[in-house]
Amino acid sequence: MPEAKPMNIAMVGTGFIARAHSNAFHQVGHFFDVPFALRRKVVCGRDPARLAAFSRQWEWEETAAEWESVVERPDIDIVDIAAPNALHAPIAIAAAKAGKVVFCEKPLAMSVAEAESMAEAVRGRPNLVWFNYRRVPAIALAKRLIEEGRLEQVFHYRAYYFNQSGADPSKAQSWRYKRADAGSGAIGDLLSHLLDTARYLNGEITDLAASTHRFVPGREVDDAVQVMVRFVNGGVGSFEASRFGVGRKNGNGFEIYGSKGSLAFDLEDMNRLRFFDATEPPATQGERNILVTGPDHPYSSVFWKPGHIIGYEHTFIATLGDFLQALAKGGEFHTNFEDGLWVQRLMERVDASAGSGEWVKV
Repeated sequence: MPEAKPMNIAMVGTGFIARAHSNAFHQVGHFFDVPFALRRKVVCGRDPARLAAFSRQWEWEETAAEWESVVERPDIDIVDIAAPNALHAPIAIAAAKAGKVVFCEKPLAMSVAEAESMAEAVRGRPNLVWFNYRRVPAIALAKRLIEEGRLEQVFHYRAYYFNQSGADPSKAQSWRYKRADAGSGAIGDLLSHLLDTARYLNGEITDLAASTHRFVPGREVDDAVQVMVRFVNGGVGSFEASRFGVGRKNGNGFEIYGSKGSLAFDLEDMNRLRFFDATEPPATQGERNILVTGPDHPYSSVFWKPGHIIGYEHTFIATLGDFLQALAKGGEFHTNFEDGLWVQRLMERVDASAGSGEWVKV
């Protein structure tokens, strides 16, 4: 076997999502056969004490206070952006100009104009947006069943994302609740995931109508968003995302109803997919609750033996593993900055519709 090519990573950020990325960088070679040896070279952060503790825990070789001092270093191959949304564009554009591979958390940007500049900057360069839920095995299996025609014509696509973070006063001062840092609230934080998953499973959206709501007076960003859509395939859909879904820790799910059957999923039970086959004899029709851990399931040959469940962290490992395999083969990877731009445009149309109270074209 040829020696793995070293690739040095610089990551900007030391928060929750930076932990998920760091774990993927550490674990990917343990599960995926990739010809790269990733080195956690340098991590950047503003708080010195937090930065030092993060670096020790996740075994980063160096620390830096300013990302500008890192992205152009000749010994850095990959720049990973795990920072607040307002920093995505300047870091990504600078890294791309320096010839780096660029990874970025979602949502891609603060605006469509920023996202377009980012997509243009990385054109011709390998890039990734961390829409990790495409790599949930149950969601990937849903994609396979749809492509096999097991649902045939899709009539309804319903998606929701509820958590209760907005009802927690201790989180109200974080960057996610400041328009200058986040750009939006539930739209960028939660709805963006739903939109990407819907595109993956059910195709493009033609037009939409939306409304937003703030439950906390004076809050700068939206607490909840509701959207009605029409799809290119003739189906209709609805999306609902809220940070006030009290009782839901991370309730990210969908229901899809077609002429030959239906599918349903919820991330809080992420190893299972519900499938109803309407082509079976009426006397034996019933919903199947499929444990998606193999055999012959997406990623079952990569992780554990059948019946051994996986967790949230594996979706990041699988995203990175798929990217590195595509990079080695010179193939196209999704989700990339163009996919992130598509979601950004949809989010902008959601905001426009919420402001006008009318249906808008996408």
